[in-house]
Amino acid sequence: MTTTSTPNLSLTNFLPPADAKQRVSQWMRQIQDKICQGLEELDGVSQFRQDEWQREEGGGGGRSRVIRDGDVFEQGGVNFSEIWGSQLPSSILIQRPEAAGHEFYVTGTSMVLHPRNPYIPTVHLNYRYFEAGPVWWFGGGADLTPYYPFAEDAAHFHSTLKQACDAHHAEYYPAFKRWCDEYFYLKHRQETRGVGGIFFDYQDGRDQLYRGFDPQGLAAAYSNELGNLAPRSWEDLFAFVQSCGDAFLPAYVPIAQRRRTREYGERERNFQLYRRGRYVEFNLVYDRGTIFGLQTNGRTESILMSLPPLVRWEYGYQPEPNTPEAELYETFLKPQDWASWTPDSSSKG
Repeated sequence: MTTTSTPNLSLTNFLPPADAKQRVSQWMRQIQDKICQGLEELDGVSQFRQDEWQREEGGGGGRSRVIRDGDVFEQGGVNFSEIWGSQLPSSILIQRPEAAGHEFYVTGTSMVLHPRNPYIPTVHLNYRYFEAGPVWWFGGGADLTPYYPFAEDAAHFHSTLKQACDAHHAEYYPAFKRWCDEYFYLKHRQETRGVGGIFFDYQDGRDQLYRGFDPQGLAAAYSNELGNLAPRSWEDLFAFVQSCGDAFLPAYVPIAQRRRTREYGERERNFQLYRRGRYVEFNLVYDRGTIFGLQTNGRTESILMSLPPLVRWEYGYQPEPNTPEAELYETFLKPQDWASWTPDSSSKG
């Protein structure tokens, strides 16, 4: 475990390589291709439709891919984008004011999948890279949103991501897992969006791991206890992000395969549609990727592809006691140490 304190070194000591944009852009396209191929093989019926688009203001564009009406996926999207312009939006400058006045470059791959079967979780992934003059950083993560609770599914997802993190730094997973629990939290509902995963942002290899908005939260407390980590280079962080991207299919596909043939009825379908409403609420109110895309005049269809095709709201819903729906609320929508879960665990807390 690396906890050595280091001085706040100058940004000039952490400049990215000259070909950073080209290398990251190429990888973002490759991981989009790899994930889409794996998901088409999983679905077995439907294939992705691709739309290429160009950004009207500034420069850049992307590839939006959507899969619909499949055997597994009711609807889902896997997007690649690469844009540049003269000024970053306020949502970024609040956290990184030193980027003000510089032209910016952003590339990333993002994905949201909404399966048809309520027993298969919705899943989200996003990895991105920013440059603005001498300022650069990586961000991203992946999280799982089940409708019906299976501890072994949550444990598998977390354990696979933890293995990818541990290959690069022993403190990545515990810090970024806490950050994910904090980020994917619906404050107005006082519940997490799902069982979490990992989330990180503004990673440039300097100082503490946590760069979020809650200095009193568990992620900040954990990061503060670690102190400033030993410097990590651009190459170190790029390798880490690649490992996280490569971990997605092994983390998710076995879960979908395990649940895809489980029978369900109107009760389960209605609960799935109701819980999808939480996804809509989060993405339209809190999600910074959605906010950034809209603030930079990105392609609206691509930005909002994360929304489910069907959803319902119900006034004052309360799950019946001692049901799987109640267990979701009572246990699975509270942060757990899923990576340590075993079938004979007496407690997940």
